[in-house]
Amino acid sequence: MDPGPISRSVLFGFLILVSLILHVSCNFVFPVSHKYQGRLGWSSLSELKAHDARRHGRNLLSVSSSAVDLELGGNGHPSETGLYFAKLGIGTPAKDYYVQVDTGSDILWINCVECANCPKKSDIGVKLTLYDPKGSSSSESISCDQDFCTAQYDGQLPGCKPDLLCQYNVVYGDGSSTSGYFVKDVIEFDRVSGSHQTSVTNGSIVFGCGAKQSGQLGKSSEALDGILGFGQANSSMISQLAAAGKVKRQFAHCLDNVNGGGIFAIGEVVEPKLKLNMTPLVPKTAHYNVVMEAIEVGGDVVDLPSDTFDSGDKEGTIIDSGTTLAYLPQVIYEPVMKMIMSKQPNLKLHTVEDQFTCFQYLEDVDDGFPVVNFHFKNSVSLSVYPHEYLFQLKEYVWCSGWQSNGMKTKDGGSITLLGDLVLSNKLVFYDLENQSIGWIDYNCSSSIRVKDDNSGAIYSVDAHNISSASGYSSLPSQSQ
Repeated sequence: MDPGPISRSVLFGFLILVSLILHVSCNFVFPVSHKYQGRLGWSSLSELKAHDARRHGRNLLSVSSSAVDLELGGNGHPSETGLYFAKLGIGTPAKDYYVQVDTGSDILWINCVECANCPKKSDIGVKLTLYDPKGSSSSESISCDQDFCTAQYDGQLPGCKPDLLCQYNVVYGDGSSTSGYFVKDVIEFDRVSGSHQTSVTNGSIVFGCGAKQSGQLGKSSEALDGILGFGQANSSMISQLAAAGKVKRQFAHCLDNVNGGGIFAIGEVVEPKLKLNMTPLVPKTAHYNVVMEAIEVGGDVVDLPSDTFDSGDKEGTIIDSGTTLAYLPQVIYEPVMKMIMSKQPNLKLHTVEDQFTCFQYLEDVDDGFPVVNFHFKNSVSLSVYPHEYLFQLKEYVWCSGWQSNGMKTKDGGSITLLGDLVLSNKLVFYDLENQSIGWIDYNCSSSIRVKDDNSGAIYSVDAHNISSASGYSSLPSQSQ
């Protein structure tokens, strides 16, 4: 049976970022939308997986200490949007730009007017806008001898002169790349000013002005105006805002794979309480890495070699909102899939696009397949339900979102990467102040409560879906 073309790209490639670092403090909320929400734009599941491959490895910069609400759009369903995006106001006067929200990279970059091979339109349904530094009265160029640039490159580059711009170059795992130069401009945020209330504030941030895109970044099928990295490097937006005293280095997201969009807030989450569900981040790693200790399928512990989860100075497990699927080393993938499929031994499996295991199933998948539990340091667990790790390709046809991952760390270690397939429908809290991360199953269409450090007040932050609010079509998820 031909399941037909699939509509989104899975963000899988680790980005190899060429030098960026910085840091930031405040409570902000950002509107979040899924990048490909409601669009059958991905011509294949392979494109989605290639998109995952691109995104694994990127970086940003600066904004007083209060909470911020970032409105979201999009969803994590592989056959729909396949990612989440936010809207930012940049420049004076401010113009709106739609950027993918990515905790797996650091810098913010936006396509600029002189860009070569930048997409002119998007199949996602958003209006693309090219940033023009000359069109913003608050824009400043960043030269190679300025502190931001020398910090990115651990010193001044050979041949640097005061009139030379600070360049950036990011190469993704699938060979796609973005390059350009750094600029500094004003970015608008929604500061949490009361329960269910925000007011506009702003801060100056250094970000990349994209002059050239290659590979998938130049194609309209998956085009946005840029990527908003939420990594922990000094160059990331949250780090820059924290360094300027605008925010704390704490943020949370709740990615709604049922209705789309969700919650994204900068600041300390006080409700729901997460303190007992926090696991430490692996120190001195480029991504949000945690230590996995065991896996259960349907309550049974997966029998794995004793050294499978040895971390030491290795990478551990990466938590990445910019990746759609979940990627497991072969030594984990094979027994996990075997245990899952053993619950339905009479299913006729077929492979889609040489990589996705699919089957026909007429009943409720939550009744017919087991829950997968990941166990991490500090007795923290993460449950992934069948309706989350299985996605519906079309009526009665389901595919597995677990993928075998052949990627290696620099020292040859295996990499486990958990993307939106695992993170959706959970509130995930990143506490960079205390170098820990935690999560809890949550209704991402509801609200959370955050603390405003300026006043000590506790405010409610609502879910958003700027996709539907802006009139983008939104397909209901069949797998939730």
